[in-house]
Order: sequence, then structure tokens, then C-alpha cells
Amino acid sequence: MIRKVLIANRGEIAVRVIRACHDLGLTAVAVYSEVDADALHVRMADEAYLLGPTPPAESYLNVEALLRAAALAHVDAIHPGYGFLAENAHFARAVLDAGIRWVGPPPEVIAVLGDKVQARKLAAAAGSAVVPGTLAPLSDAAEAAAFAAEHGFPIAAKAVFGGGGRGMRIARNDEQLTEALASAERESGAAFGRSEVYLERYLDAPRHIEAQILADGRGDVVFLGERDCSLQRRHQKLLEESPAPGITPEQRKALGETACAIARTAGYESAGTVEFLYERETGSFYFLEVNTRLQVEHPVTEEVTGLDIVTAQLLIAGGEALPDGFAEPVFHGHAIECRINSEDPGRNFLPRPGTITKWIEPEGPGVRVDSGVCSGSVVPHAYDSLLAKLVVHGADREEARHRAIRALREFEVEGIPTTIPFHSLALEHPLFIAGEVSTTAVGTGIDLSSLPKYSPPRPS
Repeated sequence: MIRKVLIANRGEIAVRVIRACHDLGLTAVAVYSEVDADALHVRMADEAYLLGPTPPAESYLNVEALLRAAALAHVDAIHPGYGFLAENAHFARAVLDAGIRWVGPPPEVIAVLGDKVQARKLAAAAGSAVVPGTLAPLSDAAEAAAFAAEHGFPIAAKAVFGGGGRGMRIARNDEQLTEALASAERESGAAFGRSEVYLERYLDAPRHIEAQILADGRGDVVFLGERDCSLQRRHQKLLEESPAPGITPEQRKALGETACAIARTAGYESAGTVEFLYERETGSFYFLEVNTRLQVEHPVTEEVTGLDIVTAQLLIAGGEALPDGFAEPVFHGHAIECRINSEDPGRNFLPRPGTITKWIEPEGPGVRVDSGVCSGSVVPHAYDSLLAKLVVHGADREEARHRAIRALREFEVEGIPTTIPFHSLALEHPLFIAGEVSTTAVGTGIDLSSLPKYSPPRPS
């Protein structure tokens, strides 16, 4: 049995997992870098261990330091959260080799699905449509030119071992293709330590629809509904909702069956997300990738199902079958999540670290805030800019939308800029109201010029 869990992460996701551990009566162990010594997740944990200096490579990405902390704390399991080492097969294997449970899919599954080319092959074998693309990493520029001649432009050059929009560049002609390949390789090498890229036909204005699945490692895989994650900037998600507007029951059923088939083919275990691009003109779903971890936006699914995905992960890692309620989930209402980032949307979402001098979260019916900060928290420049997630639930989409608008008005943050003004603008935009946003809507269909530029407060 699992009695003690180390959370190999920081911020709001570390807080979220700590709460799940406490809900199950488990001991939660935090880790931290020097700059995070007084962070909220450290204060909430039962125990906490210093990993090292602020840079991720010396702290949250330091496998040896994490395993050393796990040994000192005598933990039974490690939950990686998302980001950092959450989808690192080497880390997952090292955890298991140390005799510790890994809260996630087996390392072999992470490795296969983390290779985007192999994942495409697996998805096709499971019966999913995939966007036309190369079936192996590019070997030279001539291969890229041949692909362009066959499929035309636009084309996406994408990192084989990447994700989250990093290592991805778009080319709309031959000249841009050469630069896109070089740029994608550079960013992929810097972000993931591997520079291989592949090509894919680029869909200009698709919707981003993802399927939440949960597998117990015994052959049972369940579909927990879909989320629309189309509202993005620079391929980074800003807002998610469930159910996806305009998706028919027949499409939803087919989407769930396809996602579960991919998971079974891969031998999946734990929570995961199968992502698709939806082409409105044809009504087609194309496989994009599998995220072999807990997603940032998992609370959206929790709100419409009433199920706790994180506690389910912990129970499955402890060897249990799917918890009660997961085998036949019941969906109710509509949920919307707004990512509250320390960014200035008036300056093209420029990240702005600093110290939060005031933090008051909204409350009231249907409002949930998953946060990793509070008044006085220091937001470092070294890590992701996500501070919190505002999640609202309503009887239908309009009630959820109005609740989100109300909650954003109540949210008070001072000392740093946040994405709150963007969300307030987007939720009242005709494209969002109609459920017609695409992955390119921000900055094209949704005009951001009216957003104010953040001005830091003057010292008193």
C-alpha cells in the first residue's frame, strides 16, 4: 500500500497533489529549490526537502537530488505532476528501480508515446486518423522538399520528442521551410535535449479537442469526456472547457472509443490525455499526441463528472482497480477553466515575475480556484508562469460563462500582471459566445489591442 508520497514538482500542481494525498490519509512530501523555500506547497506539505539552487537543472530536473530526497523521506511513491520530469521515461525507470511506486504510466509507454513519430504510428494502428506527415525523423532538406511538393503548404516542422508547442515552426513556402526546420531543431534541442524533427500538414484554423482517459493497468480504460482547448497563444493553452461546444453525441462516442483504443494498444496505465485536432469543414478528428501525465486542465473534467482524477491516480499506483464511479461516469453541466498566468497580455503575454502584494481569490457558487501562491509569494523568473486556475461550473455553458466573468471581476491580484484582463475580454467575445474559437483566434479573430499594458506600482 502507498502511505507516503513525494511530489516531484512545485506550484499549484504540487498543492493539488498534496490535497489529494491528505484526502486519502497519506503523508505528503514536498521538494523545493532555494527560491521556493517559503512557497505555498512547501508550507502545506507534511515534510519538505531542499533539492538545490533555483535553476531547474539543479533542482526540479535533478534526478539524483529527487531520488535522494525520496530515500531520506522513505516514501512509497512519487507523483511527478506535470512539466519538469513528468513525461521523462528515464526518471520513471529510475524511480521504479529504486523500489518506489511511480504514479503514472510505465516508462516504456512514456517512451513510445513521447516519440511523436512512433505515437502517430501507434494511433494509426489503433484506427485513428492522423494528419498527413513523415513517418520518421527527417534525414535531410531534400526529404522536406519532397514532402512539401506532395502535400503543399502550410507545413508544420515539429519536435519528435517535444510537446506543448515547443519545437514547432510553421512554413508557408519553400524559403520559410528551410528556416522552420533549423529553428525547430534548435528549440527542440534546447528544450528537450533531442533535436530530431518531423513534418506534418498544418491545419490553419482547427479546434483543439482532447479526450481524458483513465486506465487501471488491468485492461480497463475509461473515457471521462472531452475538453475544448482551442483558445491558445503561441500554441500554449489559455482557457479550456467541457463539454466541447458543438460536438454531437455521435462524435463524442467515436472520440472516446478511439482514445481508449489508443490507450489499450499502448498498454496505458493511470490518467492520460489523447489530443486531437478537429477540422470543422470536414468534421474530422486527427490524432495529435498523447500526454502521458496529469493535464493542467484536469479540474474541468473533475467538475463535470464529480470525480477526483488525482486520487484515482494514487489508488491505481497502489495496485487498486478503477475507483467507484469511474467505470460509468455521469456528466452534468458545463465547466470552464481560465489559466491565471503572471504575464502581461497587453504586451503580447510577456512573462513578468515579481512579488505578489495582494491575492484575493473569488468565491461563491460554482467557483473553484487551484492556486500555488498567496499574498507575499515570490514569482520566480526561472519557472513556468502559471499561478492558478480559475475553474467554474454551471448548469449549462451560459451559466458557466457568466460565473467565470463574475469570478474574474472578484479576483484581486496586485504586484504583478496576470492574464485576468484577457480572460474577461475573451469570455464576452462573440466568437467565444458562439463556441467558434480556433487555435488561431487569439490575435486574429480576437483583437487584443484594447488590453491595457501593465504598469508596476510606484514605491510608496
